Amino acid sequence: MPESQRPAPAEAPPLRSASEAERLVQFAKSQPLADGGLQTAQLLSQALDLDPHHHEAQILQERLHQTFVPRWHFPMLADAARNAAYARAITAKVRPGDIVLDIGCGAGLTAMLAARAGAKHVYTCEQQPLIAQAAARVIADNGLSDRITVICKWSHDIVVGVDLPEPADVVISEIVDTVLLGEGALATLTHAMSALAKPEARTIPERGRLVAQPVESNALLDLWRPQQAEGFDLSAFHHLARVAQLPPSDFEACALRPLGPTTELFEFDFARPNINRARTTADLTCSDTGTVHAVLASFEMELAPGVTVANDIDSGGHWGRTAFLLDQPTPVQPGDRAKVIAQHDAAQLSLSVREISAPAKEARSPIVWMNPAWVAPAAARQADLPSPLIEAEAVWARADSAVLQPAVQSNP
Repeated sequence: MPESQRPAPAEAPPLRSASEAERLVQFAKSQPLADGGLQTAQLLSQALDLDPHHHEAQILQERLHQTFVPRWHFPMLADAARNAAYARAITAKVRPGDIVLDIGCGAGLTAMLAARAGAKHVYTCEQQPLIAQAAARVIADNGLSDRITVICKWSHDIVVGVDLPEPADVVISEIVDTVLLGEGALATLTHAMSALAKPEARTIPERGRLVAQPVESNALLDLWRPQQAEGFDLSAFHHLARVAQLPPSDFEACALRPLGPTTELFEFDFARPNINRARTTADLTCSDTGTVHAVLASFEMELAPGVTVANDIDSGGHWGRTAFLLDQPTPVQPGDRAKVIAQHDAAQLSLSVREISAPAKEARSPIVWMNPAWVAPAAARQADLPSPLIEAEAVWARADSAVLQPAVQSNP
């Protein structure tokens, strides 16, 4: 490479700055993380201001961010369909003069949407200090600090009259996982609607439902239950992977094929939530020929009338998917049914396949009307009847009842 095209070497910081950056990094490493990483983050930022290329400071900062800021925040913010749905729902449900409580601030997007929709004031809570601090900067950058207050608290710790001036008119949240329950939405909203909101308060989302359907995917098994590697049988390891968590990239690569429609498991009212345990048995009907490899659980949330978001098999977006793997892949035909047992404790979902079976064949029951007056003439006519009809007449003649009797006959 010609000398003129070689990249310029990184400019080393002054010796004093490099020394001070190193001191700050070592000090950052000694800090407890009970404050959610705030002090550590500040020290590492100061070190990188002095020496932007300090290797250990960069590594520690990234590790800190990954520890305290879940990575799903970023694809969620990039999910245009999800963002547009929340914008429509908030515009429809937030009215001028409303006090809004936004649970789970994140980057502050839903809080800013509520302010834009005309809310008198938005109180948005975020328990993670690094996220709350960043959200406050985003809100300030958008000129909304006077209408949005970031509360660095878990919503269960918020007190009306201390953190909120009055109960909320609207409660907004997006605290669900791939099966609605894993982020504690039901417990959080049970508390919020009873302690932090007015009796007639509106919610976004309004309700949600969990559904399930049988699916086929050889790629899913190749990913989660490889049969062998380099000629070695791996099947004894498979029992350790009964639930497949599929991020969007894996979900797309596995190309799940539905073998039947969705069947509802549970429905949740977010305006009047409860944390009662529930159990249901459901029959998942197969409408196509194939092999059931798993049962896919997915959700649909209604944010406002006519505004929904979902993570079903046909939806895109940032949400992952949850597939419950069968112990053994099972061939099915149209009409076969997979009986599943689903349970939740308001925080977690379990699902097991009890059996997959063909539909019970209905017994054919020819209906025979009997009358004693038919018996004697029937016997007299037998001499004139062909052999098959004589046998049929004999069956009729053996009847000794004048009532309607079904002659039950099993299907072969």
